[in-house]
Amino acid sequence: MKINPLLDQHNIHSAYMHFERKQWAELRDSVQLTLSEEDLQQLQGINESISIQEVIDIYLPLSRLLNLYIKAQQYRHTVRDKFLSCSNEHVPYIIGIAGSVAVGKSTTARILQALLSRWPEHPKVALVTTDGFLRPNQDLVARNLMHKKGFPESFDIKALVDFVAAIKSGKEQVSAPIYSHLTYDIIPEKSISVEKPDIVILEGLNVLQTAVNYPDHPHRIFVSDFVDFSIFVDADTDLLKQWYIQRFLKFREGAFTDPNAYFHSYSKMSEREAISIAAKIWDEINGINLEENIRPTRDRANLILKKATNHQVSSVKLRK
Repeated sequence: MKINPLLDQHNIHSAYMHFERKQWAELRDSVQLTLSEEDLQQLQGINESISIQEVIDIYLPLSRLLNLYIKAQQYRHTVRDKFLSCSNEHVPYIIGIAGSVAVGKSTTARILQALLSRWPEHPKVALVTTDGFLRPNQDLVARNLMHKKGFPESFDIKALVDFVAAIKSGKEQVSAPIYSHLTYDIIPEKSISVEKPDIVILEGLNVLQTAVNYPDHPHRIFVSDFVDFSIFVDADTDLLKQWYIQRFLKFREGAFTDPNAYFHSYSKMSEREAISIAAKIWDEINGINLEENIRPTRDRANLILKKATNHQVSSVKLRK
């Protein structure tokens, strides 16, 4: 069946093909679902209820598309090696997932990791979040940046770019710091090791925005320079604020009750007080970061997933 994407009548110069949910779902073709309800329960986030139907309609077609892109790149590498009469090191395919706080980037990343690892061509799929490259709290306090955690300046940009560049160079083992949402800080002397994966999924606020200047390089280097396919998970601002507040309330009843939690004091607040605090944090920090730094990078992505109520994807945009 031939699927015709919708034309953007308001912008004939749009770089994207637009698919409504039903159109996108038909692009699944004959790809079979390899996740059970139990698998899905383990993958979804604290404030999301992703159905099997959502995986079938949205993530299976996306998994199929990514598999085709990856196979095409593998073929290009074979052609290059034939031309050069040599055999180069295996180079992982890097998928970047960006978007706002509370939009569901982590769940999207985990579902894609589970689906892609079931394709026989690339069974080893690593998942890394850019949270690990936030500067430690001690450093943020010294720089007067604790109130801007998540903003570009709160990250160790050079370390993040170096990490992604090392993966793309084919280095056998690359390590990344680990961030704890419980202690709200980098875990000292702990790291995640990425060892010769077929695919790396890099998820975070800043996947499409981070750049660094190197003294011996004439241009700024972006993380996205090393990303093969990028996804932006999007939603209207009012929904994002609502989801953030809902997530905050669930943390208040769960993780925040741990005495070791950085935000333990919030667990003792009334629901009304907690809603007020969450709304204030959104308005003064996360909402500003979204409008100033995150959403402006949306149109750099290869694919945009637009979410509506209940975290359901309503439409998909694919770069032409």
